[in-house]
Amino acid sequence: VSKQMLEQVLRELQPLCTAEQQFIEKFFQPSQDPADLQVLEVSVRAIAPPHLITFCFVLFLRLEEPTTRLLSEIFSCLEPELRGFLDVCNKVHPFGCLQVLVTLNDSVFEMWGSSSALPSSFLNAVLGNMLLLAKSSFNKYIGTLCKEIEEAKMPSKMKGGILPSVTRFEEFVDFSEEVFRTARRRGELDKAHLRLASSVFSSINSLSSANLKVNTDMVMMENFHHIHCFLCQKKIHCLEGKKREAKQMYSEHMEKYVIKYLGQPLEKLNHFFEGVKARVAQGVKEEEVSFQLAYSKQELRKVIEKYPGKEVKRALETLYRKIHKYLSPEENLLPVVWHAMEQEFIRQYQEFEDLIQRCYAGSGIAMDFTMEDLLSYFNSITLSH
Repeated sequence: VSKQMLEQVLRELQPLCTAEQQFIEKFFQPSQDPADLQVLEVSVRAIAPPHLITFCFVLFLRLEEPTTRLLSEIFSCLEPELRGFLDVCNKVHPFGCLQVLVTLNDSVFEMWGSSSALPSSFLNAVLGNMLLLAKSSFNKYIGTLCKEIEEAKMPSKMKGGILPSVTRFEEFVDFSEEVFRTARRRGELDKAHLRLASSVFSSINSLSSANLKVNTDMVMMENFHHIHCFLCQKKIHCLEGKKREAKQMYSEHMEKYVIKYLGQPLEKLNHFFEGVKARVAQGVKEEEVSFQLAYSKQELRKVIEKYPGKEVKRALETLYRKIHKYLSPEENLLPVVWHAMEQEFIRQYQEFEDLIQRCYAGSGIAMDFTMEDLLSYFNSITLSH
């Protein structure tokens, strides 16, 4: 409603000011002949010292605009009234400053580009001032919104899902893209989008595990994935870089999430083989690792005995249920994460097998489950859910 009212006010202003200007110029004929001004300028330049030339010339130029001065007197209350009206429009809607900016922008450019409109320096100046005011209000609002997003505290019972700051960013983008859909210029909006996107990314990156009751990497993974999908859908040119950044962050945090959680089903095996790799890195020959007391064949057998095939499958089922419980269903990341976990698990299994072959060759030691068993565990868990 405020947008329509503002458009109506601006539509009625131009013919009113134009009619008044035409009357003044026809009735009072106040304009000066430019040729006379040029003669006066030359005369003054010949007799006046340099610092007076500029002063006198400005006076002559002002004589060219007596119409504007008269209109300023007649419509002296126009600019203050417009300022007050714009202030009301900004407060009617949370994103009211967007509508004001677009409406003013379009009106000003339409007026300046109209061949039928009589140019009015007075009206141009007034609307130019209003446009600057609208841009200032818009930038101030964006600055406030950025600060709110960056300083937003997580809800005390936040268990994951899409963060409030991400939702606010998407609400703004949805609304602003609709408002600017037919706008003639969108430079201010593009700058705002980039500022807000940076604030949202900063907000997600500053997440602390102390504020969350679930894995931080999981929440960051979901939120960056959500933003990436949103930006893919919107296809906003100025945010292409942010879209690529969101995809990269989503991938990085999924990798961290997968690796962190996959350490749990085979935790002691992981710990044992990390120690083996550390000894080799320190210069111990691979064939001599088994002579280290902590990494002897007997110690390896003890660790492997803790992970019979049935226990591994049970641990994977527990892991799947845990991931299913905490991942947001609306993001539908469960199949993606579970597949990534399967690939990482296979990689770990192959690494363990390789270390056994290299450091415990001929010992006959092997894990209780094969690669085929492992694949069947994942397949059955996926099908049963």
